[in-house]
Amino acid sequence: MKRDNRKIALIGTGMVGMSYAYALLNQSVCDELVLIDVNRERAVGEAMDLNHGLAFSGSSMKIYAGSYRDCTDADIAVICAGVAQKPGESRLNLLKRNMTVFQSIVDPITASGFNGIFLVATNPVDVMTHITCAISGFNPRRVLGTGTALDTARLRYLLGEYLRVDPRNVHAYVIGEHGDTEFVPWSQAMVATKSVSALCDESHGSVCAGDLEKISEEVRTAAYKIIEAKNATYYGIGMAMTRITKAILGDEHSVLTVSAMLRGEYGQNGVFVGVPCIINQNGIQRVLTLDLNDEELKKLDQSCQTLKRCYEELDD
Repeated sequence: MKRDNRKIALIGTGMVGMSYAYALLNQSVCDELVLIDVNRERAVGEAMDLNHGLAFSGSSMKIYAGSYRDCTDADIAVICAGVAQKPGESRLNLLKRNMTVFQSIVDPITASGFNGIFLVATNPVDVMTHITCAISGFNPRRVLGTGTALDTARLRYLLGEYLRVDPRNVHAYVIGEHGDTEFVPWSQAMVATKSVSALCDESHGSVCAGDLEKISEEVRTAAYKIIEAKNATYYGIGMAMTRITKAILGDEHSVLTVSAMLRGEYGQNGVFVGVPCIINQNGIQRVLTLDLNDEELKKLDQSCQTLKRCYEELDD
């Protein structure tokens, strides 16, 4: 990865893509940002709008609307594009339509000579990340999705509020599908170096397992509530994408719960799913395997089987 010019190619300038771009600008994450959209006029307008704020930021980013040819020397290609679900449309049909869209995106990116990292945000993100990997032919370690990174942030925020602890000192994860089968492996949840289960035991009822399950449910249903209130979610995921991007460009070796292909970890193979991974300039350095108990392993297996069936149905 180049150090002199950190370049990102963003495909899709909808609310998610532009929330990400806005966060990149405010945090001075990269040096060059190219916006690519099937609606080029929109991409041009978004680039203008961002550029007009440069004078108020600490950034000197080069921001412009471009084409797939501009992906050639990008460090990261970030895909936020996709079609919306029609009323009454099945999830499988939506997936098939989005697979067609991704074919029209990934093929020209790879044809440009792009040799960086793919970061996918389009939902259902685990399956769309798998599709990106299959179409591109890239090493799976260089193709990752946002996975349960945002879900994990939601969990730490809510758990921090409940325990009255800074969320940055809460070490807990949401893993599995970014969707209805995701779950919290409570056996691995810590505050500093103390397990949450130990805190429950010592609290004499002030911290209880029932409350923890309510928090888990709130995390799992958060997106539905936000969509009901304002039709879409975009700020949180934009920030999550920015965090992943910083880990890649900064070669941080940070642990983040991204959508990654499992190749033997947790007894699973060939499925993209949200799990803690060490992220560096090469993408996923490795999956950081948690010491899950039997019940948690069963939940992860159920989540993986759901994702496998979803991906396999695309060939029917």
